[in-house]
Amino acid sequence: MKYFALVIPVALILLMIYAVIKKVKPYDAFAEGVAKTIPLLVSIFPYLTTMLILAELFEKSGLTDILTNFLSPVTEFLGIPKEITPLIFIKPFSGSGSLALLSNIFKEYGADSYISRCASAVFGSSETIFYISAVYFAKVKNKRLIKPIIISLISTFISIIFACFICKFI
Repeated sequence: MKYFALVIPVALILLMIYAVIKKVKPYDAFAEGVAKTIPLLVSIFPYLTTMLILAELFEKSGLTDILTNFLSPVTEFLGIPKEITPLIFIKPFSGSGSLALLSNIFKEYGADSYISRCASAVFGSSETIFYISAVYFAKVKNKRLIKPIIISLISTFISIIFACFICKFI
């Protein structure tokens, strides 16, 4: 385990050696790269802020609980435990929020339970769709968001069903 702690420092040292061999000033190159990210951050900020506010409103308004109760017969029919439904709703919006839910599921049901295995598979087989969409579409001139988001949500839902199905046999 000690050796893994050396991977990043060794990689940085090798990168510095490579930069010196290629006669590149590492500090100047780093500062130039950081300067190029400032306009990107400025253009992405409104989209990320909007997405994070909507994610927080979705969770705090109780809409997650309402949707969980409303869709629980369908999710249980598809083999998805009701207990992980909030995770399914939060994951497309917030990675850190879904990680907190995953941690709570582990604490409540134990890490080796069927519910926890399904939650882990759901967490690992899905992505923060709206966050990535906000970042990607902030820089693209064509702002047609609906089609890619719907495709992403459908593929995520299929992966969730498949992940829970596999967890039944593990």
